[in-house]
Amino acid sequence: MRRIRFATALTLAMALCLTGAPVAAGATPVVEDLGPASQVTSISAAEFVGDRLYLGTGGIKPTRIGAYDPAQRKVTSITELPSGDGTWAAAAVGTDLYVGTYTPGDIHKVDTRTGTATKVADVRPDNFIWSIDAAPDGKIYAGTYPRGRVVEYDPATGQTRDFGQAVAGEQYVRSIAVDDTTIYAGVGAKAHLIAIDRVTGAKRELLPAELADRTFVATLALEGGLLAAGLSATGDLMLMETADPSRHVLVDAPGDSYVTAIGIDAPNNDVYFGTRPSGTLYRYDRDTAKLDRLAVPYDGASFNRIFVGGGKVTGVLTSSVVEYDLATGELTGVDLTQAGMPPAPELAMAVTATRDQVLVSGKAGVQVHDLATGGSTRTFLPGEAKAMTVVGNQVYLSVYTLAYLFGMRPDGSDLRRLARVGEEQNRPLDAHYDPVSRRLLVGTQPEYGLHGGALALYDPRGDRIETFRNIIANQSIRSVTARAGTAYVASEISGGLGTTPVAKQAELAAFDLRTKRVRWSVVPVEGTTVISELVSHGAMLYGIADTGVLFEFDPRRKKVTRTVAVPLSKSRTGTIVRASGRLYGTDGESVYRIDPLTMTISTVVDGLAAQAYGSQPLLAAAPDGAALYALRGRNLVRIVL
Repeated sequence: MRRIRFATALTLAMALCLTGAPVAAGATPVVEDLGPASQVTSISAAEFVGDRLYLGTGGIKPTRIGAYDPAQRKVTSITELPSGDGTWAAAAVGTDLYVGTYTPGDIHKVDTRTGTATKVADVRPDNFIWSIDAAPDGKIYAGTYPRGRVVEYDPATGQTRDFGQAVAGEQYVRSIAVDDTTIYAGVGAKAHLIAIDRVTGAKRELLPAELADRTFVATLALEGGLLAAGLSATGDLMLMETADPSRHVLVDAPGDSYVTAIGIDAPNNDVYFGTRPSGTLYRYDRDTAKLDRLAVPYDGASFNRIFVGGGKVTGVLTSSVVEYDLATGELTGVDLTQAGMPPAPELAMAVTATRDQVLVSGKAGVQVHDLATGGSTRTFLPGEAKAMTVVGNQVYLSVYTLAYLFGMRPDGSDLRRLARVGEEQNRPLDAHYDPVSRRLLVGTQPEYGLHGGALALYDPRGDRIETFRNIIANQSIRSVTARAGTAYVASEISGGLGTTPVAKQAELAAFDLRTKRVRWSVVPVEGTTVISELVSHGAMLYGIADTGVLFEFDPRRKKVTRTVAVPLSKSRTGTIVRASGRLYGTDGESVYRIDPLTMTISTVVDGLAAQAYGSQPLLAAAPDGAALYALRGRNLVRIVL
């Protein structure tokens, strides 16, 4: 284990660090590097070029493209892209692979003969390419976020053409498919299916009026004049004839919310698709209108792509490739880490600590750091834990998507799906355990395109959940704490992704856990749109507003009593934790101490340059308060206090 000091430490401080005892006031804290916070092999894009399946990573840097040989079940070569935090989409033209990245939104060409990658175009000012497809004549079409545009790249000339926003006011072109004459763009967060003339740029709506209440046309596949579309958040598959869009069929996958990948077997008139949250592979026979449930690779599996050919269906999942034999019905697969696609440090999403472990969540898993051995293991999770809460010998995981709650032991064993928040909620934002009511309190953001977050109350003893939506009207519940039988929740004005805020200012509300009613709601700091943190300390509440202040709030008088300026992350957020009766905060760059007596701020550690997923900086306290856990770059560090 490598130990890093920000200044020369006293011998006494060093000894105290090793024993776990707190360092004396004024001593230089010792910072221990515990290695990569979370490592993953996460695949977000896939495309066949010849007999090789090319796999693109997401959430790690540099973005890698692995050439997977299905015959050998091995990754035979890896190419690194010159830019991008990851990729969601790829398309092939001859022996060239075109890959769209995010942050920044660039188009790269990978020459699969030489294994070299070159950036050929970008979609700025958009920073995200959600979808990409190749036309029969070799031109490339990309769908962007957050301006929801369609952009053409011509490999023959190196020129780009901007078709503009697919639908005025909509941010996502989440899916795209192209034929000789037409670009088909799947739009959200209010669903549209737009046909764009490749020559004139003229646009027309194809989505039937009765389906306009969906949030996304999230997935598209096109083959032989059949356009297949996955609709969110109802999990429907729509099959449409491009020659006559009035001829369409809707296929329902019972109990699922998303169609994540589609493969069309045109010669046999079958359509294969994968769904979530069940992780099911389905086949729809167009001749008989029969829907067959073929296989579930694992609970909650997410299919990124589905390919049909050679008597089998090939599915690309988060970190594996599976094959379904159409003759025998046998499902086989390979873990891509074992196949030669190396894991890499990812952007962590949440962190929590027990006496013996530190847990860091990321894409489709939780990295469990063993403090005694210095090693770590990874537990698979069908989703992303946005909050992790330790209660006794259990860790409760609040998971995106579909706002599920899971439970597991702190060592990563005995993972169980417990409940779903419901009420059209999608993304947990914060969680807190209240020992008085013995409830886990979870604040959430609604489904894409919707307004009205929720507070969920989960009772671990009876495995029951109650969900209360819109307790702060048209806002998401960003932060949660509790004291004396009351839940205190603070909001952000945003609704689900892809929406325009309705409310103007973030609020703080008191929710009575006995009567299940809102007692009062106030705007604690004028001009605030996000209250990114809220903790209870003594008789007061402390919160961080995106106006750059930490505020002290007296819930008895329902008023702010004092404020102090604090550093904020680039997204104007911050985090506070309690440790040994003290308050500590972070903006991702520094960790600072908050003195509630004097309402002053003092720096504990600086220069962290933390790289986390999303807007919230990560910080957790050891149960005995002797240490804090934070990120330095993408590594996990222990700060001995």
